[in-house]
Amino acid sequence: MTALEILDTKDFMNKLLLTPTFDHFCLIEASIATFQTVEIDGRINRDYYSSEELEELPPYSYWEKIRPFCLQLVKGKRTPLNFRITLSLSPNNIANVLLSSGLEFTPEQVKGLLLNLKYDGKKVTCITGTSLNIFTMDKRLEQEWDSLAEKFLKKNQIASTQLK
Repeated sequence: MTALEILDTKDFMNKLLLTPTFDHFCLIEASIATFQTVEIDGRINRDYYSSEELEELPPYSYWEKIRPFCLQLVKGKRTPLNFRITLSLSPNNIANVLLSSGLEFTPEQVKGLLLNLKYDGKKVTCITGTSLNIFTMDKRLEQEWDSLAEKFLKKNQIASTQLK
């Protein structure tokens, strides 16, 4: 787990809400407080889809599908009071991370590689996390994800500094 403070809130919000920067992540959950608080559960309602459609869907909605709705919630003259957004790397990208890292985890053992985004009215923090379906003392996947998340931010020109 790495805690990062995003240095340019306005730029980050633009990349989060107006560009496809985070679109390949899945939304686990979100809470956005403006004139009211809206809670979003990112789980896909499986009963809504046909069995053929379900074969292609991850358990959670992609950020690209929810992003326009979240943009509408925060759009206006006032900034949100706060928000919490939890994103996870998509199942396909988790499998790619495991393959490229050479770690001995299977995709079924990894529930999520997470970015926990929190805005408190002034600043944005990003806390990385891993969620596993197994118990292990092995921290190599967590360390790999921390490193990849920082590289992702850097690649997308999102300036951050590590919190102590």
